[in-house]
Amino acid sequence: MTNCGVKTAYNTRAPGRENACMEELELNPITPATVMLTADGHRRMREELEMLTMTKRSEIAERLRDSKGHGEFSEDNSELDEVKFEQAIVETRIAELKGIFATSHLIDPEHIPTDKVGFGTKATVKDVDRSIEFEICLVSSVEADPDNDFISNESPMGIALWGASQGDVVTIEAPAGKIRYEVIKLSK
Repeated sequence: MTNCGVKTAYNTRAPGRENACMEELELNPITPATVMLTADGHRRMREELEMLTMTKRSEIAERLRDSKGHGEFSEDNSELDEVKFEQAIVETRIAELKGIFATSHLIDPEHIPTDKVGFGTKATVKDVDRSIEFEICLVSSVEADPDNDFISNESPMGIALWGASQGDVVTIEAPAGKIRYEVIKLSK
């Protein structure tokens, strides 16, 4: 395939993509990719799946039975529509979690890198310009939770930090401008 003026993106730090070139118009077949999960992320998602299948499903079924018992299955029943919508969301999330588990690989805690940032690495970083220091854990996108400092390897910060070692300074393009982070400490 020729370039034909198409933008080409190179990511030399992405796992397994050291020499990769991806053209924006290139069509790739969709195949189930292996999802890397930390032990903590796996546990949190298992707990969520258990809560959805054991608790939420039962609650929704009970609400549907109550509506049926009261003869509330008319077309203009907004409460019934709301319960059915909630049921669809719950069933979609259950299927999503089962799909994740079917294609996931649990990262052995002994193989979490501490010499460079990789899956499962906890990194203490410092905003070079504002002297703000905080800890993140680099995870796959399915277990990312930025509010709790679980940063996706696919996010701008995750991409910049991937492969960085203690003492490295990485730059992230953010809407507010460039942000530079120094890697202070790496741990499991």
